Amino acid sequence: MSSVRVLVGTRKGAFILRSDERRKDWTVDGPHFPGWEVFHVTGTPSDPNRLYASQTSGWFGQVIQRSDDGGATWEAMNNEFVYKGNPGTHQWYDGTQHPWEFKRVWHLEPSPTDPDSVYAGVEDAALFHTSDGGKSWTELAGLRDVKGNLWQPGAGGMCLHTIVISPNDPKRMYVAISAAGAFRTHDGGETWSPINRGLRSEFELPDADAEVGHCVHSIAMHPSRPETLFMQKHWDVMRTDNAGDLWHEVSGNLPSDFGFPIAVHAHEPETIYVVPILSDSYHYPPDGKLRVYRSRSGGNEWEALSNGLPQSDCYVNILRNAFAVDTLESCGVYFGTTGGQVYASADSGDTWAPIVRDLPPVLSVEVQVLP
Repeated sequence: MSSVRVLVGTRKGAFILRSDERRKDWTVDGPHFPGWEVFHVTGTPSDPNRLYASQTSGWFGQVIQRSDDGGATWEAMNNEFVYKGNPGTHQWYDGTQHPWEFKRVWHLEPSPTDPDSVYAGVEDAALFHTSDGGKSWTELAGLRDVKGNLWQPGAGGMCLHTIVISPNDPKRMYVAISAAGAFRTHDGGETWSPINRGLRSEFELPDADAEVGHCVHSIAMHPSRPETLFMQKHWDVMRTDNAGDLWHEVSGNLPSDFGFPIAVHAHEPETIYVVPILSDSYHYPPDGKLRVYRSRSGGNEWEALSNGLPQSDCYVNILRNAFAVDTLESCGVYFGTTGGQVYASADSGDTWAPIVRDLPPVLSVEVQVLP
């Protein structure tokens, strides 16, 4: 019987939740790195024992942690993230130029085939890579050449939070940055192109159709359709079927098209999930009801999934990296909240139950199915 491992990063440490493939009974291991912000914990597809964690503190800075025994022990790795050359400036909140400054690692994306190869998305927005398991990091500086001087922080900072590697071409990748937009490379990160045509940001940008500057919250892909991407933008849920050359809106009948995470079902490439939040001023669900919305048609037609979720007086948020799906035959869906709950569904979202409550605010959720 397979087992399931859910990796949870929180404001005050990391937790590892384990179950068998029935996903009914769970153990909770942690906190690892207690008291530290853990923006992301993730596993490597090619080595089930290799985990990486981004541990950060306003006092002590950034620490990348690596485990080679499934989280039983951890080793601090190299933590020097140095921008190449003169990093220059980007746009600040008031429209003036501001120096580029490294703050933290938001997201770690391991290679599908090599556990020593990992990409790191950081704040201030840039993409780094290690080929030696975290012992050294090199910036892929071509990304910031794409009008980086016009990028501007969102409310959460100017963070590169999403990295998607194409399953049939490891040199093709997509990244998303708040608030700069989405970008694509065909050469492993040496050169990049903005892929924001079709996005409209009339409330956030002087030019609603600008080439860069859009506040993209998350993007997702199904491995069987690498040309199709789904996006949760600051406002609007979007879709492209030509690898980002042109996007169109699929918000449809959602109660709000503002939110943070978006995910695709493991076995149904047209089934997608979002969690609508009332607005950018009110980071909680409409009507105080926590509902995941599912579309089985790739967008536009959405159904509320609420069985097992609180339907009154609920004012939590679900952050962009805090939603994940597993690959079991009956697809499991997981998310963590800013209220410290982690919910799981073993039937594609039809019913939900909490795995654990009262953790610190959840920043990230990843899931692995282990043999």
